[in-house]
Amino acid sequence: MVSKRVQKKAPAVYQKLQSLRSISNSPAHSNSSIILDATKYIQELKQKVVEMNQEIMAGTAQKPFVQLKVEPREEDQEGFEIKMFTERCCTGLLVFVLEAFEELGLDVLQARISCSNNFLLEAVATINNDNQSGDDHHKDVEVVREAMLKAIQSWSEVSQ
Repeated sequence: MVSKRVQKKAPAVYQKLQSLRSISNSPAHSNSSIILDATKYIQELKQKVVEMNQEIMAGTAQKPFVQLKVEPREEDQEGFEIKMFTERCCTGLLVFVLEAFEELGLDVLQARISCSNNFLLEAVATINNDNQSGDDHHKDVEVVREAMLKAIQSWSEVSQ
């Protein structure tokens, strides 16, 4: 009875060992050697994953991936909707963004900010007419966008 059960399982085990041998590029023929080679292959793969993760983290530590969108408000001609997103938390970035708003003479009417696992800013801002006069009060979307990019760059230089 036991021998029949072993005989039924043997082809399946053999096929799995041959698959393992093929995947791990093992030249071995004995079952134990195939398993040892497969174990070494798995350890090599784990090491490659660790190295790749370190490279990714080193790359993101230097330059965060930033999505930035600046659009004019539909309600008035002197306002902007600003959306900024980074995939990781950027401690201190909000300070640089708010300083850029101040330099541009923008008043924040509404904002939603998250700085937990990533950085998310959604703001509605208008031009502060008290500090501006004449044609200077008109700001272009591209000017605001460039100021936000400059704030990100300044933050990046300080945080490294």
